[in-house]
Order: sequence, then C-alpha cells, then structure tokens
Amino acid sequence: MGEVPEPVSREEMLGEKSNGSMGGSVSSSLPSVPAEEEERKLDRTILWKRDLVIVPIMGVLYMVLFLDRTNIANARSLGIGQPDGLERALNMPSNGYNTALWIFYIPFVLAEVPANLILNLNKIRPGIWLGGQMFLLGILGMCQGLTRSYGGLLVVRFLLGVFEASLPAGATYMISMYYTRREAAVRFAWFFNFALAGPLFSGLLAYAIQNLNGVSGYQGWRWIFIIEGLATVFVSVFVIWLCPNFPQHAQSWFLKARERDRLVYLLEVSRGAEDKGSAADNVPIWKILVDWRIHLLTMCFFCCDVTASSIASFSPTILTELGWVSTIAQLMTMPVWASGIVSTFLITWLTSRLNLRAPFLLFAICLQLVGWCIMVTYVPAPGVRYLALFFMSMGTFPQMSILMGWLSANLRGRKYLAVGMAWMVGFGNCANFISSNVFITTQRPRYPTGFATGLSFTLLGFVLTCTAFVLLFLSNRKRDRTRATMTDAQRESYDELYFKFVY
Repeated sequence: MGEVPEPVSREEMLGEKSNGSMGGSVSSSLPSVPAEEEERKLDRTILWKRDLVIVPIMGVLYMVLFLDRTNIANARSLGIGQPDGLERALNMPSNGYNTALWIFYIPFVLAEVPANLILNLNKIRPGIWLGGQMFLLGILGMCQGLTRSYGGLLVVRFLLGVFEASLPAGATYMISMYYTRREAAVRFAWFFNFALAGPLFSGLLAYAIQNLNGVSGYQGWRWIFIIEGLATVFVSVFVIWLCPNFPQHAQSWFLKARERDRLVYLLEVSRGAEDKGSAADNVPIWKILVDWRIHLLTMCFFCCDVTASSIASFSPTILTELGWVSTIAQLMTMPVWASGIVSTFLITWLTSRLNLRAPFLLFAICLQLVGWCIMVTYVPAPGVRYLALFFMSMGTFPQMSILMGWLSANLRGRKYLAVGMAWMVGFGNCANFISSNVFITTQRPRYPTGFATGLSFTLLGFVLTCTAFVLLFLSNRKRDRTRATMTDAQRESYDELYFKFVY
C-alpha cells in the first residue's frame, strides 16, 4: 500500500545508531536476525501484513466517523428553505445549524487526551475500546434522523462528540505504534484519504436517498442519518473482531511470533526504547503537556483544519448558492473531495520519498491561499468560485496527513505519542468552533466574515510552519553541539531522550 520502503539491514541500523539519530537501548544487545536476504523478505512480509490490516481497519473506521460527522451538511442542503427541510422541520433558529455543528466539538475536544491515555494503559483491548464506542456512535447517528425537536438534535450531537472523541485519536495512535518514522507518512496519507472518501460517497448517497423522501413518514434528510448510522453499527462489528492489539501483544493470526519480535525490534531501532520503564516512558506527563513540538504542530494543524471543516460543513450550501439545485449540489461536492484524495496521495508520496516535510507543507498552503483569495474577492463567475474549492481541497488535506506524520516522527515514547496524537486531533479540531460560526447565514452568498477568516488562518499556518522548521533545525544544531562534548557512553544515555528531529 503506497510506497514499500526498502527493508533496513542490520548494517544500516548500526550506522543509524552510530550517528546518534536513534535511541540508545538498541546498541547494547542487538537481537539475532536471519541472513540478509531472508531478513529482507521477512521485513517485506511484515510491512504488507501491516498495510493490509492496520491501515484499512483504521482508515475505514475514520471514514465512517468522518461521514457521520459531516453528513449533517448533506442533510441540510437537501431541504434548504423548504418546509420539510432539516432546519424548518425542527424549528431551528437562524444560528441553529451553526450551534448544531459546534456543540459536537465541546466533548470531542475535551475527551481526546484522557481517552488516549486510557487506551495506552492497555487494560482494554484496542478492538473492544474502539469498536465498542463506534457501535454506540452508530446508534446515536441514527437518533439524529429520529429526533423530533431542535433540542433533541443538540443533545444527540453532544453525545456523538462524547463517543467519537477516542476514535480518531486512537486510530492515529495505533498507526504511530505500528510504523517506523519513515513509513508513517504514507500510511497517514492512506488514513486521511479513507476519511475523505466518507463525504465523497456521502454526497452520492444523499443524492440517491432523495427518492426515499416520505418513505415510512420520514423526510429524505432523516434517511441520511438513519442509513449512515446503520452503516457505522455494521462496520463496528468488524473493528471489534479484527482490530489488532499493540505490536508487543499482536495476535498470532496477524503476526507470527518471529514477525512480531522483528517488528518490535524495527520499531525500537526507528523510535528508540518505548517500553515501560524506559527513559521515554518515565517522562512526567506535565512535561509532555507543555512540550512546544506538540503545541506548535497542533497549531499548524488547527490552521489547515479551518479550511477542512469549512469545506466539510459548508461546501454543499455554497454550491447550492452557486445555482445548482440541492440534489445536484450533492454530486458536485464529489469532485472536490476526489481532488483532495489525489493531491494527498501525490504530495505525501513525494514527502516520504524525499524525506522532506516543510517544503511540501508550504507548497500545499500556497494552493490553499489561491482558493481563499478567489473566495474573498468574490469572482462573479460560478465556475471560478467552484474552482476555488478545488484549490482549497488540494492544499488542505495533504497538510493534515503530513502534519500528523511529522508530529509522530518527532515524538518518542508511548505516552508522548498517546498525548501528542490526541492533542493534535482534539485541539486541532477546535477549528470547527471557528468555521461553524463565521459563515453567517445573513451574509450569504458572499460570506465576507467566513472567507476572510479562512484566508487569515491560512496565512498564519504558513508562518507557523516556517517557525516549526526553524526551531527543529536549531534544536538539531544545539543537540549536535552538546553531543560533541560527550563521551560515547554519555551520548548513548543522552540519545535515549534527545534524538534527531526530522523536517
């Protein structure tokens, strides 16, 4: 799946260790490994097994979640201004739709980090933890289509935020635990592209569901919630059944004992010792919570997610206002999402191939800026404004996978990864509070507040990405100067916590 990296030989591992970029615990006692050719074959087998199990399971999980999170936009666009539409059927106030969007994110943001720390304790099998909450999420998703009041919709969406909180962060944590720093970037691209496939097919489904309007006394927008909620329940059963444990305890149907030991070894070579009792594991939680790497890269994620959440929540509405009827507007969202998928594959593959992150992030941000500039200037031609959505999609979604891989590659230790990935997904998604409140209904179709806000945060993201690059570069220079004054034994101890950053 994606690029298959060349397996790392024993000599290359030793070389990596000697230049001080990897953890210190591997050097003292390298495990015995097969002959080089057999070793390469084993590494390829392990990689393909991970790609065929971890990425599809986590990706489908996130796709269904993203679909459940954004289907309210499709439900709304099916009946804008109509008596049986979402807003008028539930007697929603003028800002009711915006409130229904942001109320979801209150528990979603607050529960992300605690949920990942619980998962990290390994007291509950990952499949049960993730799949069980996904099952409850599907039930609540159906309840959105059954509610008879605006207040009922708000309660259900708040509960959706509670049970979805652990799922995206848990999925990204599982990917971080199973892949080396070099491998993770492409796998995060696959992961996010699964997510983009959710709203892509949601638009097609919404178009198909229009014919169910009135069936069993339910409006068409209700059937969107009911059918997609049932799909979530269905998928949750397979997540419970097939989701593997953490690498050290991977089931035998997934990895044989020899493969499991080899994978644990490769992960330790890449990331350093992360087991309980290691130097990385003993870092106090408060130090993790104030680490500048987590907060700076999360702010970069936040800035690009302002655009992502704007596309997810308002593109069907914007397309309707460009002149397409609501049902056609559903279909017209599909090419926008598809362009994001293609762009994410291409840019992230180049990122992994060249082992560079910051330059491609800045290029993606420039694509975003083109889209927002078109929206802000409000070009009269609908086709040009439609093109702006493509620029925004192609620039936004590659950033999300690259930033997730960038943070994962610059953290060490299970606690660090659990908190860091949850923080990025949780607090990065606070962007939804902004996007759900700046597209003011009374300002349509120009939405000056919404478009200006999107442009401003995109410019801020450019500045923050440059800042992250400079700080990581300077940190590496400082680390090199510090190591130059140490003995070999001191370097080995020092490298357990202070490893070489990538950018």
